[in-house]
Amino acid sequence: MSSPSELTRPAPVAPPRAYVPDKTRLPEFTWRAIVLGMLFGLLFGAVSTYLGLRAGLTVSASIPIAVLTISIFKKLGRSSILENNLVQTTGSAGESIAAGVIFTLPAMIFLGFPLEYSRIFLLAMIGGWLGILFMIPLRRYLIVEEHGVLTYPEGTACADVLIAGERGGNFASRVFWGLGLGSLYKLMMNGLGFWRENADYQPRWLPGASFRADLTPEYLGVGYIIGPRTAGLLFAGGVLSWLVLAPAIKFFGAAFPGAIYPSTVPIARMSPDDIWAAYIRPIGAGAVAAAGLITLVRTLPTIIAAFRSGLRDLRGRQARRLSAAAPVRRERDLPLWLVLAGAGVLGLLTWAILALRYNPHGAWFSNLLSAGLVVLFSFFFVTVSSRIVGLIGTSSNPVSGMTIATLVLTCLLFVLAGWTGHLYSALALSVGGAVAIAAANAGATSQDLKTGFLVGATPWKQQVGLMIGVVASVLVVGYTVPFLNTAYASYHPDVIAMNRQAIPAAGAATALAGVSIQSRHYQLPAGVLPRTRQRNYWLLNAIGSRTLPDGKYLYDPARGQIRVHWIQGIGSEQVPAPQAQLMATIISGILEARLPWALILIGVFIVIAVELLGVRSLAFAVGAYLGLGTTATMFIGGVVRWLANRGQAAGSSSETGSGDLYASGLIASGAIFGLFAALIAYMKATGRWGPQALLYGPRILGHFSRNPWLALAVFAALGWSLYRFGRLPLPGGEKEAPHE
Repeated sequence: MSSPSELTRPAPVAPPRAYVPDKTRLPEFTWRAIVLGMLFGLLFGAVSTYLGLRAGLTVSASIPIAVLTISIFKKLGRSSILENNLVQTTGSAGESIAAGVIFTLPAMIFLGFPLEYSRIFLLAMIGGWLGILFMIPLRRYLIVEEHGVLTYPEGTACADVLIAGERGGNFASRVFWGLGLGSLYKLMMNGLGFWRENADYQPRWLPGASFRADLTPEYLGVGYIIGPRTAGLLFAGGVLSWLVLAPAIKFFGAAFPGAIYPSTVPIARMSPDDIWAAYIRPIGAGAVAAAGLITLVRTLPTIIAAFRSGLRDLRGRQARRLSAAAPVRRERDLPLWLVLAGAGVLGLLTWAILALRYNPHGAWFSNLLSAGLVVLFSFFFVTVSSRIVGLIGTSSNPVSGMTIATLVLTCLLFVLAGWTGHLYSALALSVGGAVAIAAANAGATSQDLKTGFLVGATPWKQQVGLMIGVVASVLVVGYTVPFLNTAYASYHPDVIAMNRQAIPAAGAATALAGVSIQSRHYQLPAGVLPRTRQRNYWLLNAIGSRTLPDGKYLYDPARGQIRVHWIQGIGSEQVPAPQAQLMATIISGILEARLPWALILIGVFIVIAVELLGVRSLAFAVGAYLGLGTTATMFIGGVVRWLANRGQAAGSSSETGSGDLYASGLIASGAIFGLFAALIAYMKATGRWGPQALLYGPRILGHFSRNPWLALAVFAALGWSLYRFGRLPLPGGEKEAPHE
C-alpha cells in the first residue's frame, strides 16, 4: 500500500533560476566563512547535545545560523550571499551530528561501558562523513530533477532568509532579543536562585499522579517551533503515562507487600518518579519502538522508490558525464571516485576501531561484519533520509525508527551467529550509532544542498564545508556528552542498608543475574564515605537485575557489602537521555534476554490503539516516554504559537516568522546557560569550586523564592513575551509565505 505522499505525488517542475547566476563569480569558500562556520558548529553542537539529552529532540539550526551570519558579516563588512550560505552549511552540521549522537552513543553507560571521548569522536566522524559522501551521488536527482516533488521545507525557508537578508531587513534583532531575555531568565532562576526551575503538584486525591512543568525557556521555544499539533501529541503521551498509568499502578499495586519486578521496592513506598523509572519507562520504550517501526513501514514505498531512484541515478551519472560538456559551476560535485574511495576508507577505519576496542575472544569476523553493516545500512538509510526530509522536513525525519531497525537487524544477526556476550552489545550499539549519525547528517546535508541550489552555490564547496563542519562539531559533541555525565553524577551511600546482603561474598558477584564486574580497582573519591580507610572497590553494573535497580554500584570486597550507589549524570533527572535508554533496552533485551516483556507489549498495544484512531503515533509515544515536565512546557509553547497565529492571514506564519526567530534565541540561551550550569556542577563534582555565594535569591526573598506560584508567574511573563514577538511582522517586510 502506498503512502499518501506517493499517491498524491506531484509531477516534477522546471527548476527555478538561482538567485546567483552560474556565470556570476562571488566570494564563497573564504577563510572567514569557514572559520565562522566552524565556530557556529562548535556552539550549536554543544547546545544541541545538551538540549537533546534533556528534551529528547533537537531543532534545525540552519535558520538561526543564517540570521546571525548576516548580522555578523554586516558588522565586519559586506559579504556575499554565497559566503553566508557556506557559513550556515558548515555550522548546521553541529545540530545534525548532535542528534545522531545523543540518540545512541550515551547508551554505552546503560550497557555498562565507559563513555570515552575518543569513541564518540571517531564514530561520530565516521557516521557524519558517510552521511555526506553517500548523499553526493543523489544530489542532482533529489535536489534538481525532483524539484517541485521534494520541497525540502527547512532548506527552502533558509534560502528565503538568505535572499531577504541580501535585499535588506534585519532579522537578527529577534534572535538577540530571545537570547538576551532567555539568558537573563536563566541567570535569575538557575544562577541566583530567585525562583524555582519547576512546578510540581502531587495530589492526594490521585495517588501516583504528578502535575508538573519544567519552567525553562528552551522547552518553551522548542514547543513554539514544533507547533501546537506535535506539541499536543507529545503532551498527550505524557498525560497517559503520568496521570493514567502511574495512578493505576499505584492503585492496584499499593496493597501488595513485596516488590514487583522490575522494581526492587514495594509499590506502596514508590514516588511517581520511582513508578515512572520502574514501570512506565519500559512501557514507553515499547511504545517508541513500535511507533518507530510503524513509521518506517509506512514510509516503505517512499524508501523503495528513493533507493531505486538513487541506484538509477548512480548508473546514469557516468553516462551523462561522458556525453555532456564540462559541468557548470552549480553542477560540480565532488567526484564519484572520491565518494567510493572515502566510503571504503571509512569502512576500514570502522573495522580497525572496533577491532581495537571490542574484540571478544579474538572474534575478528564479528568486527568485520559490523563494519560492513555500518557502510551498508548507512548507504541505505542515507538514501531514505535524504528523500524523506524533502517531503516532511528534518524535524519529522524518523531517525529513531531507522536506528531501531538497524539495531534489531544487527542484534538478530548476532543472535543467529551465537554472539550474545556482553561485548557484542557494544558492537551492536556502535553499528546503530554510526548509522543514526549518518542518517541524521544526510537529512541536514540535503536541506543545505537545497538551500545552495536555490541561492546559486557551488555544490562541491558546500560538501567540503560540510565535512569541515563535521570535524568541528564532533570535537565539542564528543566532549559535551562525557562532561554532562560527570557534571551531574552523584554518589549515594544511603542505599547501603537496603543492599547490604545483595552480594554476601566476593565470589558471589558474578553469580547475580544482570550484574557484571566492570573494575576490581576503583578508587572512591574522598569525602563520599567519611571516616573510611577503604579506597579500593569493585565497580559493578546492574542491568535488568531482580536484586538491584539498574545502575552502577561500589562493592567493598573486604566487608562483602555494596557501600555506594553511583548514579551517572546521563540518565539522571537533569539529562535523562530518553532515546539512548531506549536503545540500551532494545540491545540488552535481544542479546541478553533481559526485558520486562509484559510492560514492553503494553506499550506496543497502546501504540496500535493510537494508530487505529487515525493518529500518527511517534510523537505520542515519545511523549509517553519523556517526563511530563518536559512535554507540558513544550505544549505551552505550542499553545502560545496557536494564540499568536490566530487572526492572521492564511500563509502569514512561516518558518521565518518573528516568533520562530525569538524562540530560537530562547532555545540557544537556555541551552548555553544550561551548559554553564553544568560547568558549575562539574567543578563541584570534581571538588574544584562550590559557588554557594551566588545564591542571592533565598537571601533576599527567603522561602518565597521556592514558592511555585512565583515561578509560574515569571514563566507566564516569558510566555507573554513570546506571544508578543509571534504577533510582530518581520523587520523590513512581510513574512514569507510557506512553500508547499
